[in-house]
Amino acid sequence: MKETKFKQTEVGMIPSDWNYAVFGNLVFICRGGSPRPIDAYITSNPSGINWIKIGDVAEGDKYITSTKERIIPEGKKSSREVHSGDFILSNSMSFGRPYILKIDGCIHDGWLAIQNYQDTFDTNFLYYLLSSENVYAQYVSMAAGSSVQNLNKEKVAAVKLSFPSSKKEQQRIANALSDVDALIANLEKLIAKKKNIKQGAMQQLLTGKKRLPGFAPAKSTYKQTELGKIPTDWECVNISKTCTIKARIGWQGLKSTEYLNSGNYILVTGTDFKNGFIDWSTCSYVSEWRFKQDKNIQIKKGDVLVTKDGTIGKVAFLNEIPMEGTLNSGVFVVRSKDLKKIDSVYLSLVFKSSWFDNFLDEITSGSTIVHLYQKDFVKFNFPVPSSIDEQTAIANVLSDMDTEISALETKLAKYRTLKTGMMQQLLTGKIRLV
Repeated sequence: MKETKFKQTEVGMIPSDWNYAVFGNLVFICRGGSPRPIDAYITSNPSGINWIKIGDVAEGDKYITSTKERIIPEGKKSSREVHSGDFILSNSMSFGRPYILKIDGCIHDGWLAIQNYQDTFDTNFLYYLLSSENVYAQYVSMAAGSSVQNLNKEKVAAVKLSFPSSKKEQQRIANALSDVDALIANLEKLIAKKKNIKQGAMQQLLTGKKRLPGFAPAKSTYKQTELGKIPTDWECVNISKTCTIKARIGWQGLKSTEYLNSGNYILVTGTDFKNGFIDWSTCSYVSEWRFKQDKNIQIKKGDVLVTKDGTIGKVAFLNEIPMEGTLNSGVFVVRSKDLKKIDSVYLSLVFKSSWFDNFLDEITSGSTIVHLYQKDFVKFNFPVPSSIDEQTAIANVLSDMDTEISALETKLAKYRTLKTGMMQQLLTGKIRLV
């Protein structure tokens, strides 16, 4: 890497040997089209033309490699043909997100195509350039004042860009960013694998189908319960009988206007739940009076929190608390009545298990407006080892898995931050690769 001389442009200071241009002067940009009625043109014939839709890409995809639908050749007349190597941008959904085609096909009017760029840009470099904060900020600026964010070819054509005149330098930049993308993709796959392993372990351990060493009898025997077969030395318990369930009752009237930016008493809401715990950095605060108003919902280490409104059934375990605090009206706190019978960590895992998922499915079936009420918990039953030591052992195994996943997610966040910083430095020429 080396430092270089800079020159002033409309997009700021750029290296003196870089180019500055309006995007539309360098490429061909066009909008898709759709034959109508589209159903008359859809075909199941494998020889049909790929009909490219936003549903053919997943979050984070770089390439489009296949389509779910095809159209008959006559549909080309009312659409737009695109080819492998072309870029397409969604003009509404995933606002301005670029994708590189690895197939030929046709696009509807929800897409914009970018073609004939190869004389100026390396393909991978252009992908990162179009994905940059600088380009996105220009899209947002041009869409300012509109109630719906969308793009058209005039807006994309008006984007101002700076870029290396040398394709070799473009390729070096793209290769460096691709290497980070590969690290990110591998970590995402590993995290997904670890989560699947943990989910399988939960299903086995929280049903008694698998017993940990030291707790399984020489010959496993099972008994039939309303939840199915469970080990004979386990119990089927009801949450409302074994735990206290409390929430901020409606008449207390806590309003969002009372949420403070700082204070001595933290306030937990449903939006603060993250990966099974609380993201304390997003929490607001409340006055001392609001905190003291209800002792039942003053948070404690070891509490299990469950959302009751909005997205119901999100769960967070308070393995630590940074200060005294309370809950807003959208969150239940669940506590074991007797920690010698129900371990708090084990209890938190029950709320993340299929037992709780099935319970939620049952009470929300057919409902359009979903709330979780305290009276609903009378119906929530789950199996539990009679031995508190076995509960603790199960909790430790699954918590260790959580710790490993959390460490990987922290690493992933660092890689993503690294990529953002690299893009900012490399795509502006502040750092040069040699």
